This record gives sequence, structure tokens and C-alpha cells, in this order.
Amino acid sequence: MAKAALTATVITLNEAANIEACLDSVAFADEVIVVDSGSTDGTADLARAKGARVIARDWPGYAAQKNFAASQATHDWILSVDADERVTPELAREIERTVAAAPSTAGYRVPRVTFHLGRWIRTTDWYPDWQLRLYHRSRASWPPKLVHESVRANGEVGRLAAELQHYAYRDIAHHYATMERYTSLSAEEMFANGRPASILHLAVHPAAAFLRNYILKRGFLDGAAGFTISKMNAYYVYLKFVKLRALRGQRAEGKGQREGGG
Repeated sequence: MAKAALTATVITLNEAANIEACLDSVAFADEVIVVDSGSTDGTADLARAKGARVIARDWPGYAAQKNFAASQATHDWILSVDADERVTPELAREIERTVAAAPSTAGYRVPRVTFHLGRWIRTTDWYPDWQLRLYHRSRASWPPKLVHESVRANGEVGRLAAELQHYAYRDIAHHYATMERYTSLSAEEMFANGRPASILHLAVHPAAAFLRNYILKRGFLDGAAGFTISKMNAYYVYLKFVKLRALRGQRAEGKGQREGGG
């Protein structure tokens, strides 16, 4: 029986600082596809120089772009990574062994570890941040989602042991900027799903998030970094509910004006 082959996919927009290291980490794949949505910093040229097949495509959203990348693959087994992620040598070997066995499993989750504030964070909600990134495209795909998209599998899902490394933030300022963008998307999604946003939500959910991260998820073991991340995670929760309340108010006001004008 012929060995199953693997396509690694990456979606990019102005990732010149990350793309070379990312592509080096997935060089073991039989094929590498980069779908770029209009980078102006040379990302596409850097990717081509690393041997990737680069496809230019306007931005349709995270999930849609990742599904498109998988649809362009020559092989059915897909390893989807972001430009700020790195496949460790240990994970690469584990993936190779797994795919070579041509399993009937729909996909595999990997534990993702994030580097921030000068250390690898293996506490708080950040670890183990299980991500379904290795999957068979006939048995799994990315359902529509504005933010924090994830693969949905139609079948059994296994787990790999080796870590996927994540360089999510350059510094605290970058962390805040990312939170600002993602909480806006989260609020939009919560609004679309009919989520409430009462004063009680603002009071309880952020506090609960901090206690979960710092105490239950042992953020205190990471010292100042664990405390900072626990506070940031709690602030993320607070911010998305504040934005949801504002969004509800804006939409209700707009609706009232339309009805009044009619």
C-alpha cells in the first residue's frame, strides 16, 4: 500500500517576520501551500523562495480561507498551521509516522504551547491548548466562525503528544492590539448567536476567568507572567461583553430610529 502523503497549508497577510521560520518547520511535508491575501511586505516572495506554492486570494474570513487552502492541496491529509506557529522536530516525526500509517481517523489534536513574556507558558487557559490541525479533508473542515476558528471532524479524533509552538505576541502592546481586534469579532459573533450581556455578566465572567486561569489552571506557577496572562485573559472576557452590550445598544437604537421614521 502506498504511503499517505501530506500537504501543509498556511494563510498569510504581511507575515514576513514569521513565514520563513514557519515554512522551515513544515519542510518535511510533501507539499506546502501558502494562501496570501494581499501582503505588501514580501511575504509571498519569501514563501516562494522556501519552495511553497503561493496562491493569491482576497480575504473571505479565517475559516473560508483555510478551507480554500485545503481544497487546493494535492493530498488529502492536511496540516494547517498559522504563520506564527512552528512544528517542532518531535511533532514533525510524530506526524510523519501517523500519516504514513494511513489511519481511518478523521484528524488529530496537538497540544499548542505559547511563548510570551520571555517564557513558554504551560499554565492558565493557554496550556495545553489542544488544536485540531492534522486532518483528512474528506472527514473534517473549518466551519464558519468570525474568530477562534477550529476544525470540525466527522469521525474519530486522536491526539498527538509533541507540541506545536506558538509565537502569538511580540510584546504586551501587540497582545493588547490583538485582543482589541478579536474581542470585536467575538462580540459580533455573540450578538449573532443571541448571547445576553447584562451587568451581572460583566461582574461575574471576568472574575471567574481570572480565578480559573490563576488558581485552577495554576497561573501562579509562572510568577509575574502567569499573573499578567491571567489578568489579560480576564480583561479579554470583560472587553468582549462590554462590546456586546454596546453592539446591542447600537442595533436597538438603529432599529428604533427605523421604526420611528416609518
